[in-house]
Amino acid sequence: MKRILFICTGNTCRSPMAEGFMRAALKNDRELSSRFITSSAGISAYPGDHASRHSMDVMLSEWKIDISSHAACPLNEKEVSDAFLILTMTRHQKEYITSEYPEAKVKTYTLKEFARDRQVGNYYSQDYSSIPDITDPYGKPLHIYSRCAGEIKEAVDKLVDIIKKS
Repeated sequence: MKRILFICTGNTCRSPMAEGFMRAALKNDRELSSRFITSSAGISAYPGDHASRHSMDVMLSEWKIDISSHAACPLNEKEVSDAFLILTMTRHQKEYITSEYPEAKVKTYTLKEFARDRQVGNYYSQDYSSIPDITDPYGKPLHIYSRCAGEIKEAVDKLVDIIKKS
């Protein structure tokens, strides 16, 4: 099985939401779920932290996806090596990963850049620096989490379309 790994800073807001959307997509598609699994981690995560309250609330109330059992996982070498595809929320996170784990360069993208008709291994063919990051909603009002979840959902839907064709 190929692992899709979502990365954010603390693994309590954005990457758990992305993982939740991807898990839901895999659950609803037998063919995809036979080929892919998903997980998430954080560059500065504290092991075992729960998803943020607003992340859980938005995912459940707006998308009917329960992420309450999520436990934060710090990014480590095993997570990186086990991943088929690594998707970050920001360019800075992508740069950190490719600096710390150079072997991951060909499989690491921001979620939004990959969602723009990318294919694994086609890393530096275009300049994607103008693609906006998915801003961290941590500590912000619920409506900011809702907007963030919508951005992530749109990108994950595009990701699913891309991997269905692979």
